[in-house]
Amino acid sequence: MDLLQCDLPGIKKLTSGKVREVFDLGESLLLVATDRISAFDRVLPSAIPRKGEVLTQMSAYWFETLDFVPNHFLTANFASFPAELQPFRAELSGRSMLVRKTRPLPVECVARGYLAGSAWKEYQETGGVCGQELPPGLLQASRLPATLFTPATKEESGHDENITPRKFRAILGDELAHEVRARSVELYDYGRAKAAAAGIIVADAKFEFGMDGDELLLIGECLTPDSSRFWPEESCRPGGSPPSYDKQFVRDYLEALGWDKTSPAPELPPDVIRRTSDKYVEAFEKLTGRRLSVS
Repeated sequence: MDLLQCDLPGIKKLTSGKVREVFDLGESLLLVATDRISAFDRVLPSAIPRKGEVLTQMSAYWFETLDFVPNHFLTANFASFPAELQPFRAELSGRSMLVRKTRPLPVECVARGYLAGSAWKEYQETGGVCGQELPPGLLQASRLPATLFTPATKEESGHDENITPRKFRAILGDELAHEVRARSVELYDYGRAKAAAAGIIVADAKFEFGMDGDELLLIGECLTPDSSRFWPEESCRPGGSPPSYDKQFVRDYLEALGWDKTSPAPELPPDVIRRTSDKYVEAFEKLTGRRLSVS
């Protein structure tokens, strides 16, 4: 079933984001990935079938694979969920996980191996990214000489804003900032190498961290088509925007439509919905080597 909204009678909802609903279970949290999709900071009215399942099952795969960095993941196995959630199998199975509670850090942690997105735009204007100089003459989608860590603020609405390493350290303190940066780069480099074996380039990846007491944990989602750029290796060439395993079909459609990006977002046509859903599922199955579980 497609899921645009998730309300669980008797279960306390903490937050409702662009894609995820977060519920309080007392000792833990329940994260539910809906089939909502956003573009240009607007949530669209159309559901993308299986998107929430891809996000949850891909995150679970990475949390189990990247076990050298502590994370908040407990389980995505619905049979192991507490009794009060069992009546909601249709809404939750395959698209939800139980996680530890943390105090999220107020920053986004982006690691980049290629020049794309906001980094490409900033490079064109300044010759660097987040106050860090880069070699001249790079093109869009160029591979960077080394993994670049580009932190950003975490905004409730609108775009996250890139910040300099100095501001990043001022927010977190030197010791924590150093640890978060090192873990972000380590996670990205490992994930990029693993994806490369499946013919996928991970151009960049956004990570979030939280504190459980004095322990730093990786939280949120991890290396999904919503939080990373995945490009097919065989068709990636510097000098333009490569094909991708994400919502590029949606962005391209909205750009061609002439939508002003401020009024209510339009419905998506069936072909755009289908192609976007297919790309999300293809990314999951190609990268993990698993079939997407049926809810």
